[in-house]
Amino acid sequence: MHEAATTTAPFPHADEAVRDLYTAGITACRGAFGPQWADRMREDIDAAFAEARGREGGAVGRGPHRYYVEIHPEQLRGFVDLVDHPWVRAVSEAVLGPDYRIVELGFDVPLAGAVNQPWHRDFPMPEATRSERRLTSLAFNLTAVDTREDMGPFEIAPGTQWDDDARFGHAMFPRREDYPRYEALAERKYPQRGDISARSALTIHRGTANRSADARPVLVLGVDAPGAGNDGHHDMAVTREFWAALPERVRAHLGCPVVDRLVPIVQKHTIEGLVMGDA
Repeated sequence: MHEAATTTAPFPHADEAVRDLYTAGITACRGAFGPQWADRMREDIDAAFAEARGREGGAVGRGPHRYYVEIHPEQLRGFVDLVDHPWVRAVSEAVLGPDYRIVELGFDVPLAGAVNQPWHRDFPMPEATRSERRLTSLAFNLTAVDTREDMGPFEIAPGTQWDDDARFGHAMFPRREDYPRYEALAERKYPQRGDISARSALTIHRGTANRSADARPVLVLGVDAPGAGNDGHHDMAVTREFWAALPERVRAHLGCPVVDRLVPIVQKHTIEGLVMGDA
């Protein structure tokens, strides 16, 4: 772990996070890392974003001036710091079980001019959630900047991870006539560098319009319960050298291919309904 990567502040108990995730659908650990750690993360995101935008399929649109890029763990110098953080490990195990799997590493970048996204969830509701009211995946998010109102903050409608409406477009997009309900519930989030949030990606949410001149990059770490199946949407891999250097308790949760040489990822986790924004 990098020197002083993790702050010495007491972290919220995992039981509190479980309660938050099953009620509001989102929880947070503020000050999990120091701002300098987040600045290193920003450097790695900027480098990966520049590389991805320079090749076909390197970045996928999530609306006008808004992109998503999946990366390999070796592209993030703080990868082990993040996945081995005591709060991340405790929340993953408490919600998803001791055999949780790390399946996704990527980032969203809303640039200047990004518009409101339509309200959505990131994938259709799994049957286990519908029939057993059980969450089978988590998305951990870390901002690379101190979020301001004019940057287009993330907006979420608490409690809507359980919404099960056959009229949702592609099983992910509420009808426009139902927007007032989500707008009435909506909470905007203003994370600062070093904070970590965890949410159910089923909780209805959207990115809002970025009216500033600054990008608002956000790292995404996706974690699954065994059998959840989201690994099929992602292509991260590690080299043999990197794998050998990982702590065993990290390797135990990382099921991606171990390869001789990394190949740049061609993005395939597209969400067609986001491409045009809230048109």
